[in-house]
Amino acid sequence: MKILTISMPILIIMSLSACSTTGPVIYPNSHFLSVGKQAAESDIEACKELAESAGAKEGTGQLANVATGTAMGAGVGAASGAVGGAIYGAAGQGSLIGAASGATAGLLRALLFSSRTSKPNQAYINFVSRCLQEKGYEVTGWQ
Repeated sequence: MKILTISMPILIIMSLSACSTTGPVIYPNSHFLSVGKQAAESDIEACKELAESAGAKEGTGQLANVATGTAMGAGVGAASGAVGGAIYGAAGQGSLIGAASGATAGLLRALLFSSRTSKPNQAYINFVSRCLQEKGYEVTGWQ
């Protein structure tokens, strides 16, 4: 249990520091080469802001996925702990133990697998890509 207490903050910090926003990958066409990387990054940010102001949301992000996974784990753990505790005559204590272990399992699962769901929503991707295309850039994909 002590190793879990020590390693949990380290896992959280490492996972949250790995949260990076995805963005478009720009093909180095003649327009990109003529304006340069800094101007292209400025145009990307302008298109992202335009997308947000038009109502296209980038997405919930990894932090929300971690919170949701933790809450779901706590709920499932509390329910299963209450059932197990009721069988042995201590439903309250069983639900507390189940909630704690479920929250921990949900947090770890969300931290380990949240990078799979961190892609922005499709409307946002389409909006930013089209904005950049109208400015003369060629978007080859998102990373």
